[in-house]
Amino acid sequence: MKWPFPKKGRQEPPTFWQEYQLLFREPLPPEISGNTFVVLDTETTGFHLDSDRILCLGALKLQGGKILVRESMETYLLQEHYDVQSAPIHGIRKKGKQDRIPELEALKEFLRYAKNHVLVGHHVMFDVTMINAALARHGLPKLRNRTLDTALLYKRTLLVSSVLQKKEKYGLDELADKFGISKKDRHTALGDALITAYAFLRILEKLSPRNLRDLLRKQDPPRIGL
Repeated sequence: MKWPFPKKGRQEPPTFWQEYQLLFREPLPPEISGNTFVVLDTETTGFHLDSDRILCLGALKLQGGKILVRESMETYLLQEHYDVQSAPIHGIRKKGKQDRIPELEALKEFLRYAKNHVLVGHHVMFDVTMINAALARHGLPKLRNRTLDTALLYKRTLLVSSVLQKKEKYGLDELADKFGISKKDRHTALGDALITAYAFLRILEKLSPRNLRDLLRKQDPPRIGL
C-alpha cells in the first residue's frame, strides 16, 4: 500500500503503522480454529463521519471457540466534540470518571491489539468507518483487516433454517433475544462486543462453515436458488 502523502516532503509512516502493515505479509490460517477473531464495538457521539467522534472503543478476542474476556480492551477517548443528545444511549459523560487518552493513542492501542486478525462486529462497517475516519484525521490509511458482520451472517442462518424473514436489518437486541444472551451491559462498547461475540459463536454453530474463506463468503448476498 502506498503512503498517502505527496512525494514532495513525504514523510515515512510512523513506526506503529509500519509494524501493523508488516503483519499482513503473512496470510491468515485457512482453518477457522486457527484464527483469532477480534470482536469490537464503538460508542460514538453520533453517526456523522465529519463531525462525530468515537467516545469509547471496546474489543475482545475469540480463539478456538472461546471468548478471551481477560484479554479484552476498553479505551475511552478524550473529547473535543460531544453531543449531549446521544448521552442517554451510551451513558458516557463528557467529564466522566473514566481515564481517557488522546485519539491517536487510542488508535495505536487498537492496532496493536487487532493486528492482522479478522474484525467481527454487528454492522461492523460502521465501527470500521468511524475508525478509518479517525485514522484519516492523523494522516493514516484505512484499516486492512478482513471483516465479518454478525447482522449479515445472522440473515444467512435464517436462509439455512428456511425461516426467511423480510427484514433489511436485525439489531443486536434481536440477536441477544434469539440466542438467550444477557443484555446486562448493553450500549457499552465492551458489553456490546461481548454480546456480539456470543452471537457470533452461535451463528458459527448454525452455519458450520468449512473454512475461513467459506465463512467470509457467507456474509455476501445469497445467490438465487440458495
